[in-house]
Amino acid sequence: MPQTIAFTKGHGTGNDFVIVPDPDGVLDLSDDQVAVLCDRRFGIGGDGILRVVRASAIDEGAEAAASGAEWFMDYRNADGSKAEMCGNGVRVFVRYLVDVGWADLDGTPLKVGTRAGIKTVTRSDRGYEVDLGPFVVDESGVLVRTRGGGAPRPGVGIDVGNPHVVVALPDDAELEGLDLAAQPLLQPEPPHGANVEFVVPSDPLVHDGVGSIRMRVFERGVGETLSCGTGVAAAALAVRHWAGPAAPDHWVVEVPGGTLGVRMPEVDGERHVLLSGPATLVYTGEVTLA
Repeated sequence: MPQTIAFTKGHGTGNDFVIVPDPDGVLDLSDDQVAVLCDRRFGIGGDGILRVVRASAIDEGAEAAASGAEWFMDYRNADGSKAEMCGNGVRVFVRYLVDVGWADLDGTPLKVGTRAGIKTVTRSDRGYEVDLGPFVVDESGVLVRTRGGGAPRPGVGIDVGNPHVVVALPDDAELEGLDLAAQPLLQPEPPHGANVEFVVPSDPLVHDGVGSIRMRVFERGVGETLSCGTGVAAAALAVRHWAGPAAPDHWVVEVPGGTLGVRMPEVDGERHVLLSGPATLVYTGEVTLA
């Protein structure tokens, strides 16, 4: 029989999500159901689904529950595939928890379980800040080809809990002229695919100790999005890596959906990357699953 469920629509700098509350883990959304919910013509529309479930109520949340995280972010891409993390999504997820009274951020960071481990979220001047944890820079090299883009360009691999390939472009005109209606081709193709970010450094790159770049992104399982939180972090990390040891640890990244902040402090002797930005809830409703 058809099932009616509650939902909330939310976004972080235009990266939008269908939030489905399922605290006791009773829903079993198929890939097709997720894809229909995210369809912008035949469903609610979104870049992905955020299922709000207690960590103790989902097998993937066992480790998070044991570490003291009450909630697990079950994130699914718009095509239904599972994803490890979503930097914009986790801020929207926490905004939802706070707004419905299931959590608070009064003085202590909130732990959230994800497939990329526990992430901690705090309030910030930009809205919410999430510690994405340590990162890995892979210099083995990937060639990236876009439709109509001519010769392939080299990219650097950045892992921030999910995989990214970042490509530098020379100017804004080339960034704006990219055809991202088709998925960029990666050679070699990473085992689990990757989000692909295209970045242009600002001129000057650094102002008052803060680096600045512009970015567009193609997300695996979704397509081009107005913003990608982990992609923003990966792009800042890549440009910092290319710029060398004198590069700053604070960055501002402009995406089509707005502006996000990135910083790279040392946490317990290890370099982490933190992402900050707004999280907005748009409306709530009910939908009947086919």
